[in-house]
Amino acid sequence: MYYVSSSPHVKAKLTTNRIMIDVVIAMIPAALFGIINSGMLFGGFYAFRAFILIAVAIGSCVLSEYIYNKIIKREQTIGDMSAVVTGMILALNLPVTFPIWMTILGSVFAIIVVKQLFGGLGQNFMNPALGARCFLVLSFAKQMTAFFPVNVDAVSSATPLTMLKNGADTDLLTMFIGNHAGTIGETSVIALLIGALYLTVRNIIDLRIPLTYIGVFAVCILLFGGQGFDSVYMLKHICGGGLIFGAFYMATDYSTSPITTKGKYLYGICLGVLTALFRTFGNTAEGVSFAIIFCNLLVPLIENITIPKAFGLEKEKEA
Repeated sequence: MYYVSSSPHVKAKLTTNRIMIDVVIAMIPAALFGIINSGMLFGGFYAFRAFILIAVAIGSCVLSEYIYNKIIKREQTIGDMSAVVTGMILALNLPVTFPIWMTILGSVFAIIVVKQLFGGLGQNFMNPALGARCFLVLSFAKQMTAFFPVNVDAVSSATPLTMLKNGADTDLLTMFIGNHAGTIGETSVIALLIGALYLTVRNIIDLRIPLTYIGVFAVCILLFGGQGFDSVYMLKHICGGGLIFGAFYMATDYSTSPITTKGKYLYGICLGVLTALFRTFGNTAEGVSFAIIFCNLLVPLIENITIPKAFGLEKEKEA
């Protein structure tokens, strides 16, 4: 007797809830460092404020999803923890000075507009947290680039990436450790890599995308970054801004990244080239968020041209 059933026939033991919990755990080192770093740079009040921003973003995302499901009478999905991940990623992409009410607005936009209106988890066309971040950048550019309190010297607190953009010198070790101004979760490369290692060991992310992304970006900076083949300058660009955060935590989002092997490499190449172009020739020092969102839109096309041929198809065509 054969048991006939619909696909999938091979199932993984991991659940959506477990995957999302692992992503949250992986971001905890960066979040803790961001909270501590805010206090060290600007005073204890800003350490508390960083914690509040993270809590507000997570709470707003979860509440938005709960209310939306209630209104349209859909089964509650807050238990899968995806809203928590969205809120945490969004919060870690914000400066510690960002207003609370704008954080709530961004969280609602991420869940309602980018995620739920397109069918919910797995059907969103771009990363919800990054969609909300770009919405906030376009709507509140001044607040999104205010990386220091008004009572702190703006020159001494400028982000290393901005200093690189303006031709100033920066310290590579400081950028690697993360004791400088920036968004809450992007500053410490060490903390981000600890989380990335955890995700890799847990087999949550595929390293093809982030490593291709970073590698292509590095080559592009060496080729047209304006400093020639300066390896130190290239490493500063890798450690600066949200490149490491974006490569390991956002570009690898299951819903908005390719599933084909060749597609992952092509996706990483597009990300690396676009980020380098935005950083080198754009008006702002950053470029990761817009590069990832743009490439999210290319995913259907990338998968279409990289889908493996079915076994025996070539022989059938020849016949």
